[in-house]
Amino acid sequence: MAERDELPVEQARAGDPAAWDALFRRYQLPLYVYVFELLHDEQASLDIVQETFINAARHIGALREDHKFGGWLFGIAHQKCVQRWRKQTREECALEEVGAAPAEFEAGPDDLLIRQEHEEEFMRLLNQLPATQRSVLLLHFVEDFSIEQIADISGAAPGTVKSRLHYAKKALRKLMEKTTG
Repeated sequence: MAERDELPVEQARAGDPAAWDALFRRYQLPLYVYVFELLHDEQASLDIVQETFINAARHIGALREDHKFGGWLFGIAHQKCVQRWRKQTREECALEEVGAAPAEFEAGPDDLLIRQEHEEEFMRLLNQLPATQRSVLLLHFVEDFSIEQIADISGAAPGTVKSRLHYAKKALRKLMEKTTG
């Protein structure tokens, strides 16, 4: 997810409601998708997105580099997910199947069905990974954040993020080999 230069962060810091509306419209869906992929709970994901924007409004004065707003916002959401995980026991963290995203291209019904099956299988395998590995894969490959941005979001060192990404890809590859082999 590339940062946009035209984000009205300075105006939002000054309290402009239209600027906050623009930021909300820009980030609400990507944040929701990220949080939902981590929690697999629709209501909790909606709550966390709302709490994330409330916290952002309260603490926007602490953001020193406006162009890092997106990463900062994802960092708040990430920390809220971590807090939620800490409150739950392993038994409460049952993973649910997630429906595939709608197709972004025109294809025949057979192609769409095959793509949906592949996406569902990928999500099923991804859901088997530990939360830290799932998180780093989603941030890097789905949200397109760099290693440095993921480090800012997660509060981990860039080397730790690289390591998590390496082991997450390795674990996912191993799961994929199990299902195909």
